[in-house]
Amino acid sequence: MIPLQSLLELRQALPLDFSPAGDYLLVGSNGPGTQQLFFAPAQGGDLLQLTDFEEPVSGLFLSDGSILFEMDQGGNERTQLYVLGEGTYAPIVADARFIHRTPHARGETLAYATNRGNGVDFEIVALSLVDGHEQTFDLRGNLGVEAISPDGRWIAVERLGTRSGDNDIFLCDVETGDVAHATPHDEPAEFYTPVWVGGSLVLASNAGRDTFALVRDGEVVYGTDWDVFCAADDDGRVLLALANEDGYSRLTLLDPATFDVLGDVPLPGRGVVEHPVFSPGGEYLAFSFSSPVEPRDVYIYDIEDDELVRVTTSPGEVDVDELVEPTLHRFESFDGESIPVFLFEPPGDGPFPVVVTVHGGPESQYLPWFAPSFAPLTQHLVSRGYAVAAPNVRGSTGYGKRYQALDDVEKRLDAVQDLAALHDWLAARPTIDASRAVVYGRSYGGYMVLAALAFQPERWAAGLEAVGISSLVTFLQNTSEYRRAAREREYGSLEHDVDFLLHASPMTHIDAIRAPLFIQHGRNDPRVPVSESEHIYDVLQQKGIPCELLVFEDEGHTVEKLENRIEAFTRMVAFLERVLGT
Repeated sequence: MIPLQSLLELRQALPLDFSPAGDYLLVGSNGPGTQQLFFAPAQGGDLLQLTDFEEPVSGLFLSDGSILFEMDQGGNERTQLYVLGEGTYAPIVADARFIHRTPHARGETLAYATNRGNGVDFEIVALSLVDGHEQTFDLRGNLGVEAISPDGRWIAVERLGTRSGDNDIFLCDVETGDVAHATPHDEPAEFYTPVWVGGSLVLASNAGRDTFALVRDGEVVYGTDWDVFCAADDDGRVLLALANEDGYSRLTLLDPATFDVLGDVPLPGRGVVEHPVFSPGGEYLAFSFSSPVEPRDVYIYDIEDDELVRVTTSPGEVDVDELVEPTLHRFESFDGESIPVFLFEPPGDGPFPVVVTVHGGPESQYLPWFAPSFAPLTQHLVSRGYAVAAPNVRGSTGYGKRYQALDDVEKRLDAVQDLAALHDWLAARPTIDASRAVVYGRSYGGYMVLAALAFQPERWAAGLEAVGISSLVTFLQNTSEYRRAAREREYGSLEHDVDFLLHASPMTHIDAIRAPLFIQHGRNDPRVPVSESEHIYDVLQQKGIPCELLVFEDEGHTVEKLENRIEAFTRMVAFLERVLGT
């Protein structure tokens, strides 16, 4: 058996930004227990720790070589912006009542999004790092800064649409104060990863097609059958296409003038790439790579010499050769829809108890990487003789616009039916004991756990959930105001869909729940209020259903602190062993 704590203590790292001279890489690593900032020499060498806070931080370089970092308090997601000094730090944008997020810097300008106007709608602020002058762009809505043009004039801003699967990119002119709509469209479509190449804006879009392709001036310049996103160096001399092929990453370099393929970037194995970052001159590409058996670490690719170098080797006491790779399958759901599932199985003939893990979102995807909320628990359970199945139920991203929309509003319970079909598929496998099937998930995955126990009580032996939604109605009523519209477009609105929201809520059907349930939540969660967990826990307790609730007073929607992660997963596994008698 692989000790759970050893798996949770495996460190992970990712690149954040190159220094202006390109000689250092800013790295985020959770080596100290939460993600902190480190210097890493671009040519390799020891990491130098820069920050040591209780809260996790992220950061970027400013043009003078100083470092801007963002940090919230206790997971409340009200991030503030600071500049790191010699052994100290100073606030650059700080008002704990509001959010200051998605900072980007170019030259003398720092751009970020904030809801300081009315606490709900976001606006874009262009802050001069020279004289402190602020220019505000009021676009009204759920906004984030995506990029700044090479000349520093244009700020690319994403605004979430009012329809599911829809957003827009706007360009804010720092010189004139004007705003240009870069992505006019009629049918729902999404636009991401804008970069400037040869003076033109290139971005990933699924407008007029099912999957994302790279687009310039409304015309597709590069695409495959899978979703493709992009990245580029500061001056648009190097263009990278990042494809998601059934969850696995492929990186391809393109000619920025002709968009011809120059070749693939070599990867350390089959897995997932995140956070691609180019050096200022475009000579180097840094990225993180991980797989189901390898925690996330940083690599740098020398483009001219075609050489890949591993920058970080995060410490840990686990022999990764003992970890298990999943196999990718597809099963047929109630309506004939083909659903992907990654299946981890221990050695032996079984039959094994099985834990079904459901990702959050719902506009998200289970990926074959070492996710902190899934991978340590998965590998520990497999080492204890459990199978683990990770489906991408309908509504998941990564499989096209049509598939992503299959769970919208009144179709919500179709995704829950995918779990019933998965249970049937697992039961037909001789290595699986479906009478000991457990469902686990976080956030929207937590809702899916509760829905599975309420709508399919005969199938599930236990549930494990974190920060889950027990009532879609009270969730929408009590979630942070700036998030409500974004969630209503996916789940349905309180004004028009309340009857269906009530029907689809696990709390409405709580009398049907009979399986033991473990619940975890963070007191400071601004997305799913802790009351969602406290209410269902109280009712289940009164009904005599074995139920355990763990609330962290210093966490929010995710469990960031190592000691809390250890406690949460240790208690979760102990609960599972107790109620299953394994």
